[in-house]
Amino acid sequence: MTIPAADLAGYADVVFDVAVPVLADDRVLINAEIEHAPLARALAEAAYARGARYADIWYFDPYAKRSRVQHADAATLGEVPSWLDARNEEVIRHCGIVVNLRGAAAPDLLAGLDQVRAGLDRMPHLTSRQRAQLGNLVRWVMVPCPTAEWARAIFGDPDEARLWRQLRPILRLDRPDPRAAWEQRIGELLDRAKVLSGLRLDAVRFQGPGTDLTIGLLPRAHWTAARLESVEGHEFQANLPTEEVFTTPDCRRVEGTVRSTRPLALNGSVIRDLELTFSGGVVTEVRASTGADVVRTHQATDAGAARLGELALVDGSSPVGQSGLTYLETLLDENATCHLAWGAGLPPGVPAHLRALDAAGLQAAGVNSSAVHVDFMVGGPDVTVTGIEPGGGAIELLRNDEWQV
Repeated sequence: MTIPAADLAGYADVVFDVAVPVLADDRVLINAEIEHAPLARALAEAAYARGARYADIWYFDPYAKRSRVQHADAATLGEVPSWLDARNEEVIRHCGIVVNLRGAAAPDLLAGLDQVRAGLDRMPHLTSRQRAQLGNLVRWVMVPCPTAEWARAIFGDPDEARLWRQLRPILRLDRPDPRAAWEQRIGELLDRAKVLSGLRLDAVRFQGPGTDLTIGLLPRAHWTAARLESVEGHEFQANLPTEEVFTTPDCRRVEGTVRSTRPLALNGSVIRDLELTFSGGVVTEVRASTGADVVRTHQATDAGAARLGELALVDGSSPVGQSGLTYLETLLDENATCHLAWGAGLPPGVPAHLRALDAAGLQAAGVNSSAVHVDFMVGGPDVTVTGIEPGGGAIELLRNDEWQV
């Protein structure tokens, strides 16, 4: 890695001072790919320096995944070793910290392989980790880590230093005080979420080239940002960077067609020109120039995998969007523009009056349940986002990537 050690150390400090503050005796899990090792080591150093009891680094090798997709018995491709889940269950027991390093070494590594088989193998996704994160049973964060091959996928050459120069302002590491900069940004996003919650919208409509989609919201829809609270009451910031405000929609009330405005990198496959048609809340048609069968297989995981679980709005002030790049990494691309997610609903976006319900009650109220959660990008200057009031009135929310409320 060509990034100076001092930069990595400073980045690790921001992760543990802003996103997931370490408490004495914390267990810290760091999930990475092999190419992420220098940052993973800097994070372990910073965690121990802050009093962590143990910092465990798990390295996933996507090339081994490619071998599995190519050769393994299809009946085994959905299996996950129990010891990987046990690791997550242990950190849940202690309400510890999970840091997920993002930035695949090769975003389209599975190109040329059978798409259905590729869709069956969802590693490194783990249902136990999703449960830990959706329920805030741990303090967790996703952070990007530049690699040479990720740079090649974006720029056409393995210029890791160039990618790092792009990421530094996005992460606000170029600011005199990155911690203060993030506190200010989170405050702005929470204020925006409060405004949207106050509108008491019944639905949100997306309109643009190839897109006319109306998404029903839960009664007294609650909007929020990525400043969350663990089950033990400790605040954390789930994404670094984060530029979104989001809500959990009514998964039963989604109608129309939506065209993705950026490619989607999904577990080693890149989905391009994705279009989804919804009827009665369910995806009824999937179209894409590449990767359609990957999406179809993924959305067949369970009954909720073909329904929506998140609606997020991002305006044109996002430094990620202003960079003008498509990163082929959802953590970044979803913070460049508005996005939706198929799969599990997000508990922080559920209105307060529904949060006491059990899983069955939440599902009956329209909160989606699924073993998957996949964000895909649907916004941009050509897409207008309109809020629909209970009486049918319309309030423009975003036009030309600018807030109208």
